[in-house]
Amino acid sequence: MPARTHFRTHPATTGGVDMRLPWWALALPALAFGTLFLLILKPSDAHAASADPAIAHLVERAQQLLRH
Repeated sequence: MPARTHFRTHPATTGGVDMRLPWWALALPALAFGTLFLLILKPSDAHAASADPAIAHLVERAQQLLRH
């Protein structure tokens, strides 16, 4: 016995959900790609960053706050 076919009585909507990305959702990946691309072109400019004691102290403090 064949299955019955159901027809739509109203046409399908053509308008979908209006989704817009924030500006940084495109800018940050593009900036990261550009930075990595420049490092590939000039690997002599890529050197290890020196550890700044203020930043190390800030990270340590944040870890202590997250543990509590």
